[in-house]
Amino acid sequence: MKRWFQAMGYRVLAMLVGGGLCAAQGLDDQPVEKDGGKENKASPSLPTLWVIGDSTVKVGTPGQRGWGEELGPLFDPKKINVVNRAIGGRSSRTFYTEGRWHEVAEQLREGDVVIMQFGHNDASPINEDPPVNASTRARGTLRSNGEETVDIVNILTGKPETVHSYGWYLRQFAEGARAKGARAIICSPIPRKSWNVDGKVNRTREGWSLWAQQAAEASGADFIDLNEIIARIYEEMGKAAVEPMFADRGTHTSPEGAALNARAVISGVKALTPNPLAFALSTKGEDVAAFER
Repeated sequence: MKRWFQAMGYRVLAMLVGGGLCAAQGLDDQPVEKDGGKENKASPSLPTLWVIGDSTVKVGTPGQRGWGEELGPLFDPKKINVVNRAIGGRSSRTFYTEGRWHEVAEQLREGDVVIMQFGHNDASPINEDPPVNASTRARGTLRSNGEETVDIVNILTGKPETVHSYGWYLRQFAEGARAKGARAIICSPIPRKSWNVDGKVNRTREGWSLWAQQAAEASGADFIDLNEIIARIYEEMGKAAVEPMFADRGTHTSPEGAALNARAVISGVKALTPNPLAFALSTKGEDVAAFER
């Protein structure tokens, strides 16, 4: 891990700041964003890396930035397109039910790669009656990788809906990509700025990370434990150095934090065997060391 951390190239000591950590990690605003213009392929003849996820991957709030927005410099634009279709406020469920995955799947071709990270909004209510805030609810998923379902009348659409597990939606994305000859990579959700009493970052290994890994195994997708990779980096940096990596109380990253997390993604990608993106990395991407457990 020290080798990876040193390869990051960040002058962490220069970014040390004071201030305490907020204990209310779940209170950050997570608005449902509208499309601000969807990214498309720059070069139709090249393979494409499709990025899907929530606001921790792409966000529209000034001062915040998602890791998907910092992937571009880590790839060679002469070898691959990087198209970020993540959008704030979506869970794996709503990314599927709103037709966003269908739009991506229609454009997939053999040789493409889809990398996904959901989970932060999947923890929201499945439905609320009466709704607390109808603009941001009815997006939760069942907390497993199972086949169980719940039938509801969606408070936002007024229509019947069968809600599936978190893992089920991830498997739809991965299996849909494979059907088009594309490779799927499922990431566990990035950690929040949340520390336990032992000075360790709180992880989701018994929940969202586990279900993401199970979905990857069940669908034949690759798995990157992004939650674990970034948690280790934060622990090595220390609390004070992690502070400027966030632009709110502990969910959404600053530009610096997004760039750090993008490199963590590349670290995870380089640990895959085989690495489906090895051919397309830029010099900056090549400089990132593979994650070592």
